[in-house]
Amino acid sequence: MDVLIVDDEPLARARLRRLLEDLKEYTVVAEAEDCESALAAIDEHDPAVVLLDVRMPGDDGLATARKIAEMDCPPAIVFCTAYDQYALDAFDTEAVGYLLKPVQADDLRKVLDKAGKVNKLQLASLREAPVAETGRTNISAKTRRGVELIPLADVRFFIADQKYVTVHHLGGETLIDDTLKDLETELAGRFVRVHRNSLVSVAHIEAMERAPDGQFRLRLEGVDTKPVVSRRHVPELKELLARL
Repeated sequence: MDVLIVDDEPLARARLRRLLEDLKEYTVVAEAEDCESALAAIDEHDPAVVLLDVRMPGDDGLATARKIAEMDCPPAIVFCTAYDQYALDAFDTEAVGYLLKPVQADDLRKVLDKAGKVNKLQLASLREAPVAETGRTNISAKTRRGVELIPLADVRFFIADQKYVTVHHLGGETLIDDTLKDLETELAGRFVRVHRNSLVSVAHIEAMERAPDGQFRLRLEGVDTKPVVSRRHVPELKELLARL
């Protein structure tokens, strides 16, 4: 599981990193010192867990957690703070854990194990989900020529960049008004999330490959672009490919 550490104090970040080095199943993929850099790091690295301080300059940890919760496919949040009076407010943000500083290794392991169970529940639901072939057959997009209909059978993947979603299809790339979250709900079984920012057509997956940079990418029928699979979604994709 990939972990993002968010704390405005370098020493606090360094301590958490040292503790995580002893937990071989967890990898620190990035650090951030405030809300803005934390959101950017989540966009880039798609971590499974965020270790989040409460008191930070600008938006505090509670405000940051609420912004994270509004994301599509948000990571699990664990608060790390020296102040226990924030506990009730923290759990209002649907955090999976709350650690008091100085964080102890055993407590960190327990709360990360709890966060990992969220991923296992997602994996279990994927195993039970049918590969559906019902619903609409086209994606509509407003272009200079009017409303364009893109056959869903031609769509290979959707990718989000901030507020915009682009559909990659056999005819090229087209900007659409749908949100990734709505598409994921409507097209469940036909498209699968492989990254916080992307959905891929199940029917057109040819292989999952490891690139020279260590990242996993999907090879899709009919297109050259290979979407990145974030490490938090690799187990789900392996399960799905085994079913197929």
